[in-house]
Amino acid sequence: MTQSSGRPSPAETITRAIIDRLEAGVRPWVRPWRSCAGQGRPLRANGEPYRGMNTFWLWLAAEQCGYRSPHWMTYRQAQTLGGQVRAGEQAQFAIFYKAYSKQVDSSERPGELVDEHRRVMRSYAVFNADQIDALPSDFYPEPLSLVPPGDQLDPRAQRFVDCLPARLRTGGDRAYYDLRADLITMPPVEQFDTRAVWAATLAHEAGHWTGHPDRLARSFGKRFGDQAYAFEELVALSGQSAPHGTLQ
Repeated sequence: MTQSSGRPSPAETITRAIIDRLEAGVRPWVRPWRSCAGQGRPLRANGEPYRGMNTFWLWLAAEQCGYRSPHWMTYRQAQTLGGQVRAGEQAQFAIFYKAYSKQVDSSERPGELVDEHRRVMRSYAVFNADQIDALPSDFYPEPLSLVPPGDQLDPRAQRFVDCLPARLRTGGDRAYYDLRADLITMPPVEQFDTRAVWAATLAHEAGHWTGHPDRLARSFGKRFGDQAYAFEELVALSGQSAPHGTLQ
């Protein structure tokens, strides 16, 4: 069902997000970095866990955006707690669902009241605590740092990183190459077990970067599973390491 405003309904948005993840071939159980998304069930401003589809949807939103806090709240709730949503931050939605009964006139027996079961579903805007400044410290988790102290890249790998001419953005919870923006996005190095694993993942995305129309002009494929997509993944894997994470 599409809302009367022409915008996708919450159900359509959630369904599209799931399909996009499947078509992108996202397999979180094989990614070589630790998720920084809030662990466990998403929580309301008062600490109560969300239920139903909100649990799945807000967890997925946190993972896609790289939010580490499990706490979500409305703009007004943030202000009540002394916080302020940062300018330009984009809200997600949560769903309010309620089933109830209402007595109405019977269509079959005039003058007699019968119980009619009704359902209502609405959406409202919420922000993650990571999008809000000045909240109490309990809303922010401790920084994640997995890289062992003193861990350094192999000199060859360091030269590769230093000389890579690609545009690189650090942030979020996904590693990918954006063909349209010609930009590689990487999670922070602290989310990887070692700097070598981080560099190997960067090498994989740099393999995709070489296929830009201004460079080798490869066909990236339209969706997960087609031949061009599979070939592109093989090209990117050729620049990445085996499981030990060193660069070839």
